[in-house]
Amino acid sequence: MSSISVITVNYHQNQATKELLESLNKYYALANIEIILVDNGCKTDNEHYFKQYCKDIKYIRSEANLGFAGGNNLGIAEASGKYLFLINNDTEVTPGLIEQLAGSLDANGRIGIISPQINYHDDPSIIQYAGFTPMNYYTCRNFCIGQFEKDENQYRGQLKPTGFIHGAAMMVRKEALLKAGPMAENFFLYYEEMDWCERIKEAGYEIWLDTNAIIYHKESLAVGKNSALKEFFMNRNRILFIRRNAKLHQRLFFYLYFAAFVMPRNILKYVKGQSAGFTRVLLSAVFWNITHAKDSTDLGYPLK
Repeated sequence: MSSISVITVNYHQNQATKELLESLNKYYALANIEIILVDNGCKTDNEHYFKQYCKDIKYIRSEANLGFAGGNNLGIAEASGKYLFLINNDTEVTPGLIEQLAGSLDANGRIGIISPQINYHDDPSIIQYAGFTPMNYYTCRNFCIGQFEKDENQYRGQLKPTGFIHGAAMMVRKEALLKAGPMAENFFLYYEEMDWCERIKEAGYEIWLDTNAIIYHKESLAVGKNSALKEFFMNRNRILFIRRNAKLHQRLFFYLYFAAFVMPRNILKYVKGQSAGFTRVLLSAVFWNITHAKDSTDLGYPLK
């Protein structure tokens, strides 16, 4: 098996990260795998704590909160593997997962980045991800294949191109990464992996899925399932993704669609859900895109 760097980012979720490290230590105590842990937005050094559960990790601490993209980019800069496996800290690996993905990359040099099937950790019989449909650049909508379906092996055994990888678990070829560049850090959270796929495709590589490999995801531990932070970046970055990746006529249609349909629908949802304060968050997300360049490093959101 080719040399592999496993990278994960911890953001105040020590217990979840501990459980990930234990699962990695259980199945992958191998000489040709390096494990890199980025402790993001952390004021104290936790290296000794985490090394209790996986002694050979490479520990990197950032006192600043760099978000998903920035945290992973720190790990990427220190990685020595031919392939880099970026996984959320709220996942747990399974036997054969890493070998399967690496083998798929070994067998096909066109693949730049690949994801396994992802099932929910709370109920491993339920699928979260078995690929993405292509993006509709007029509406910035696509669909996650298989999500919430009962896993009856209906997607197993698939090794094929897909619309996008899933940010919770993605193995990238270092050669493709060097050509495409790292993730755009001004996304901070959400859509950065989709934007990265666009860069990887521009570099001449393909985006693939391998459901012969599976990982379990606890989902949304770091951000929360419903928060102002999530609402801001989901809306801000949806617009930003289109600004960075759509053609002019697609962008113009999307702006009209977002103003005429998405914003009224979301505001109605906030009011019905007793989250009327999110209306201001949505307007802030839109205003950021009006007032900031698409490569601006000003996130537009106060971080703790």
